[in-house]
Amino acid sequence: MTDGLPEFALEACGLKKTYPGTKTAPAKHALKGVDLAVPRGSIFGLLGPNGAGKSTFINIFAGLVTKTEGTAKIWGVDIDKKPREARAGIGVVPQELNMDVFFTPAETLELMAGFYGVPKAERRTDEILEAMGLSDKRNAYVRQLSGGMKRRLLVAKALVHNPPVLVLDEPTAGVDIELRRQLWEYVVELNKQGVTIVLTTHYLEEAQELCDQIAIVNHGEVVACESKDTLLKRLDKKTLVIEPAEPLEAVPAGFEGRDAVIREDGALAVTYRYGEASVAGLIETFHASGARIGDLRTEEADLEDVFLALTYQADARDAQETG
Repeated sequence: MTDGLPEFALEACGLKKTYPGTKTAPAKHALKGVDLAVPRGSIFGLLGPNGAGKSTFINIFAGLVTKTEGTAKIWGVDIDKKPREARAGIGVVPQELNMDVFFTPAETLELMAGFYGVPKAERRTDEILEAMGLSDKRNAYVRQLSGGMKRRLLVAKALVHNPPVLVLDEPTAGVDIELRRQLWEYVVELNKQGVTIVLTTHYLEEAQELCDQIAIVNHGEVVACESKDTLLKRLDKKTLVIEPAEPLEAVPAGFEGRDAVIREDGALAVTYRYGEASVAGLIETFHASGARIGDLRTEEADLEDVFLALTYQADARDAQETG
């Protein structure tokens, strides 16, 4: 710890969860011994396909699912040894819009603050409502709010006890572009104030833009957990896209044996690995073929490419083991 603060906001060691089987279905191993540590102060992305175990992982920390084995800590506090203290350190924004539609936003936040034992003098209801753009709906019934406003209210509910860790489980699902932008601006500001953010999302471009570190989970196992930059370098491929001055009838001479194709827009795309070729060398080969360059650019792997590659590898391995 530094200055009394834990190194990790969330820690899981050997975390397992098995849902019992039924007459029609076998037992499901949702988590298979997950070891994961979320650095304090980070924006941490937890990614994976549907059914990968992300929500089970989050719900164990939220106290909604009982783990089968392993240990879990929130802000350095074991959830089994000191459950109330541990859960006070986390705020969870779930996927589902779970709130009483007959309360107002202000009443909802006051009620949540009471559940967490926040003294009335220390409650920040008006401050949080203003931050989430809900001040003008303070006394409206929740049933009168739009879907986007209800999503904002979910975030507000998770912040009433000023937790050092905020978990956002698919927070922008079904949310319009403007609200998504506002939400992320507020999340980034919270992070600057020292709040650790854990994000699950299927919008991989959001994770790539926001997150410092990313873990990819598949079939209840962590298949990667690295800094975003390191993760993106896993696919050591780059593509040179050459727009010819004149249309190409075929892939130019000199590119035989390379991953070179002519795209629908007429551009030549040459994919290569770092160290195996250079842009200068590929341009020289293009010129040697007698063709002329109109324009060119390079494309690098993004998080979606890495995600698909890693989950595909995990799927292929599991199929081999069970086959």
